[in-house]
Amino acid sequence: MSGQFEATVEVDRPVDAVFDYLADGRNDPQFSPRVLGIERVPDTPTTVGTVFRSTVKDAGMKTAREFRITDLEAPVRIRWAEASKNTVTVREGGYDLESLAEGRTRVRIYNVLEGHGVGKLLVGLALAAARKDADSFGARIKAAAEGAIVQR
Repeated sequence: MSGQFEATVEVDRPVDAVFDYLADGRNDPQFSPRVLGIERVPDTPTTVGTVFRSTVKDAGMKTAREFRITDLEAPVRIRWAEASKNTVTVREGGYDLESLAEGRTRVRIYNVLEGHGVGKLLVGLALAAARKDADSFGARIKAAAEGAIVQR
């Protein structure tokens, strides 16, 4: 079983700056409290093939995660897939960005979760929790991006 959750939010910053902020996955802990630490490999600007390795805490358990950037089209699209082997993984995910009037950006984030082994039984619970938090997650992205990106 697999399923998707998504959120859409409007960020009061220009699309190029929001793209750059989100493309650097090392910023994820600023809006995702489950991310305890993250590194970019190689530690160069993000391109297709860049890997982000993180330690996350879900349901009280720490796990290692590894996401590979699969598509990157500045300033409108970022795609990733989880390469790590966990019970519930992100088969695909991404950000879609759209430039709006007055230097604002619409951001849509989505993740397709997939269960493996016993994770096939757990993925429904993970999806329910992610869907319940989706609007709050979008609000955290908005607040973090607006806090980190200097207004021009």
